[in-house]
Amino acid sequence: MCYCRPDTTWERENRDLYSPECVNEWHWAPVLFARISKAGKHISPKFAQRYYDAVNFGALLYCNLEHDLAFASCADHSSLLPAPLYNPAVLDNETNRFEVLENEIAIYSIDCSEENRLRYLLEESICKASQLTSLRIGDFVAVELAAPADIVSREDGGIELKADFCNNRIFDFKIIF
Repeated sequence: MCYCRPDTTWERENRDLYSPECVNEWHWAPVLFARISKAGKHISPKFAQRYYDAVNFGALLYCNLEHDLAFASCADHSSLLPAPLYNPAVLDNETNRFEVLENEIAIYSIDCSEENRLRYLLEESICKASQLTSLRIGDFVAVELAAPADIVSREDGGIELKADFCNNRIFDFKIIF
């Protein structure tokens, strides 16, 4: 499945997310994403590595998944695609690890020793996305590394999410109801 998110979903500044009144729950999925560096349509898997110049890990948030996926993925500041972006070569270093913490407890981690699988997933996603839509310079293509899962509900009152990659804190923010 491929879908596009509006620019308003991109959280650039690591600000806390104040949940709107109409949102009762949030779900999340960890992602590996790439910045497109060359415009393309119907990109062949053989050439996919030529179409991106930077990568990082992040998370996509979804609100009220009982609605359709398009509705759930359009909330402002729900695409955690942090800077700095890294040279794709970081995926070749098996000591690099992406880890997400919820209230200081690890809830997801993956290391780059699986780099062939990670590169394959990313490049396959770029190819599939380019079959449906034209990719432009500066676009991001993200591939979910796990299915969306519950993260917090209104009854919980909120949570703090942190993530680390390449020995850097790449995001640290709260979802507040």
